[in-house]
Amino acid sequence: MNTTISRRKATLALLGTGLSLTAPWAMAADPWPTKALRIVVPYAPGGIGDIVARMIQPVLQDELKQPIVIENKPGAAGSLGTEFVAKSPPDGYTLLLALAAPQTLNQYIFKVDYDGVKDFAPITLINTNPLVLMVNPSLPVHNFKEFVAYAKANPGKLNFGGAGGLTQFAGEILKYQLGLDMIHVPYRGGAPAVAAAAAGDVHLTFANYSDALTWMQSGKLRPIALTTARRFPQTPDIPTIAESGVKGFDVTGWSGLFAPAGTPPAVIERIANVLRPALQTPEMRKRMETVGAEPGGNSPADFAKQVAGDARKWSDFVRTSGIKVTQ
Repeated sequence: MNTTISRRKATLALLGTGLSLTAPWAMAADPWPTKALRIVVPYAPGGIGDIVARMIQPVLQDELKQPIVIENKPGAAGSLGTEFVAKSPPDGYTLLLALAAPQTLNQYIFKVDYDGVKDFAPITLINTNPLVLMVNPSLPVHNFKEFVAYAKANPGKLNFGGAGGLTQFAGEILKYQLGLDMIHVPYRGGAPAVAAAAAGDVHLTFANYSDALTWMQSGKLRPIALTTARRFPQTPDIPTIAESGVKGFDVTGWSGLFAPAGTPPAVIERIANVLRPALQTPEMRKRMETVGAEPGGNSPADFAKQVAGDARKWSDFVRTSGIKVTQ
């Protein structure tokens, strides 16, 4: 009798343990997402951020089984849309297709109401892309050495168009490192800045490769050098500024996906696990290359280290150079 009772108690105890173990699992099962997500692009339609956001849109829709809405919020050199996401609820339904400058540079050169590192949860790097130094063909320069010589011979007479962020800062860094006297002319987007250079409204521009490609191919703008540390495979004949005499020069554009800080890690991991393999497919690589980009796809932890490293680099440079930039 006692043995039977003991067995029953043991059975009930095991069942109770099983229930106590499975109940938290059931409660923790997250139905996310249950509604549409939006990806905020802090620039106007047509730029590299907007382009790659629309590349990953169908991937996320297919895997998450919810609509993905692209929302462009341009303004303040990308800071407006970036700040909007920083202050959004950390529930995984508002994401940011971030560009390098609003995320790692703007807070050191402009007054912004967010911290590009602390206020965001990195998900994954989407792509990297070079910037191209291009001149109007009327300018009598055909390579970087000739460009520098002409700029030094004509101080204060050259102007360059840019849309803020890295397209302006690349020029500011070059001015600082080589002692050039050039004037920046601001434009609301990369495409208008490049069009202005082609029209002769400005002498030159530093442009994202995607904005530069058509103009280079048509001959309406002359490529002089890339701002990245190495040449780009699609145009191997265009040298880099670093190899042309400015050692260590490296201004690399990138796009990445972020959520507001405090977003549940499980949500971050789920989005990353959807995107990372998709970014490595031959089809996605081919699509990226057509706009002058190379796909990313690192882990949230590695991407966080990359973002923090870029932020430190720009912070140190701004502090030591004393560069002042206006929006």
